[in-house]
Amino acid sequence: MGEYRKSSSKRSVIVVGAGPGGLAAAMLLAQRGISVQVFEKQDVIGGRNAELRLGEYSFDLGPTFLMMKFLLDELFAEGGRRSSDYLAFKKLDPMYALKFPDKTMLVRSQPDAMKAEIEKHFPGDGANLDRFLARESLRFAKLYPCLQKQYGTVASMMSPTLLAAAPHIAAGQSLYSVLGDYFRSEELRLAFTFQSKYLGMSPWDCPGLFAMIPYTEHAHGVYHVMGGLSRISHALADVAASEGAEIHTSSPVARVLLEGRRVVGVELTTGEKVFADDVVINADFGHAMATLFDERALGRHKPAKLRKRKFSCSTFMMYLGLNRTYDAEHHTIVFARDYKRNIEAISRGQASFDDLSVYVRNSSKVDPYVAPSGHSALYILAPVPNNISGIDWDEYKIEMRTQVLRTIRERTEYGDLAPYIQRELIITPRDWERKHSVFLGATFNMAHSWDQMLYLRPHNEFEEFSNCYLVGGGTHPGSGLPTIFESARISANLICKKYEVPHPTAKPLEVVLA
Repeated sequence: MGEYRKSSSKRSVIVVGAGPGGLAAAMLLAQRGISVQVFEKQDVIGGRNAELRLGEYSFDLGPTFLMMKFLLDELFAEGGRRSSDYLAFKKLDPMYALKFPDKTMLVRSQPDAMKAEIEKHFPGDGANLDRFLARESLRFAKLYPCLQKQYGTVASMMSPTLLAAAPHIAAGQSLYSVLGDYFRSEELRLAFTFQSKYLGMSPWDCPGLFAMIPYTEHAHGVYHVMGGLSRISHALADVAASEGAEIHTSSPVARVLLEGRRVVGVELTTGEKVFADDVVINADFGHAMATLFDERALGRHKPAKLRKRKFSCSTFMMYLGLNRTYDAEHHTIVFARDYKRNIEAISRGQASFDDLSVYVRNSSKVDPYVAPSGHSALYILAPVPNNISGIDWDEYKIEMRTQVLRTIRERTEYGDLAPYIQRELIITPRDWERKHSVFLGATFNMAHSWDQMLYLRPHNEFEEFSNCYLVGGGTHPGSGLPTIFESARISANLICKKYEVPHPTAKPLEVVLA
């Protein structure tokens, strides 16, 4: 049995999981002079931000929207680099197409074009976009700094930053309610609230403060990365490696090593023990609690207790390689004919296939790297209940596939996809849990309800053990690529502060956007 010892010359950190949060933390720590080793159990990096290949077709396994690009730019800039030297970005316009039962609205990236589109479909509401952007810019300016801080103590909830933001959190209001302050039409409100699905939540349950998500789309744009958003993870890994970080794939961690309540390293499934000053956990939070720690050592985060907390919905995924191209927009969202009923059924854990909401990503429209010439790589997602529902996906998988393809055939310009399918992979909630280590198959992690945010969410400096830090969607600030990157910066900064390692602080928003 092999054994590695920490460097005697400088501090050392182990990162468990090479997802975007773990790789961002590795990059930041390595370029600050800390010795970093990353252990990833899969044979590829990226976690849910990995590339999925089916023959000559390339897909993103998970995230497909890049928002708040300025945050990613800032992480690269810290090391004197430009993200554009590693990644080719394309700002999308239209950002996406929205399919309502009787109309299709193109969501434009420029305010004047967007106002015209609103006025075309919802006469009298176009001018309200200006009011939305003006008021929500203030909310965003107040709330964004709160995302950059850690909330490891009750006292942190009384920080000046959070107190200044308090009047803007829309306490007691849902996201749908907040958008009702701007737009009269129910369908138009959905155009600015469906983004709650990025958090795996319903617009009617999602806290109103998350109006900053549609705001940042309209204010700062939605981007594609050529080759797929999985290229972001590769760029982070390249920088981390150039700074001396070691990234080990096909290296599953069996358990986190403890001395009392202090984390001292990890043991791999091979039996090798790797020691370090600190361990950063980027594995799915619930899965990590269930597999990396002895349950007897855990307190409030025992798996049995976690199952009683609120988790996001799951997703039914189809990745299709087709031998033809489509002129459809890069992103298309098809709303169920009765969207609220669809969302409520998902929240109740019901298998309802007669009226689906479906998302289709047609990256081949702008990206020649994802499919052979004349072919398309379509990414298809339908929100469904997580595995608390007890749905037997082995039984329902084929029926769900049929209904997803029917929805696309009847509600979009794609028509009948079936004759053109060359390669296909389906991922069900059960697959997310069993094959991709997603606790309960909840692809957007713990829900972002009031009782599971800030101090009440698992802390970046993990409260159960010392020398242990969390990054990813299960800790503060939450799920989604931008907030996952921010969690990496928070945890990296906490480690550096502990050892008095010089590091920059996050720049004020007005400086970042200047």
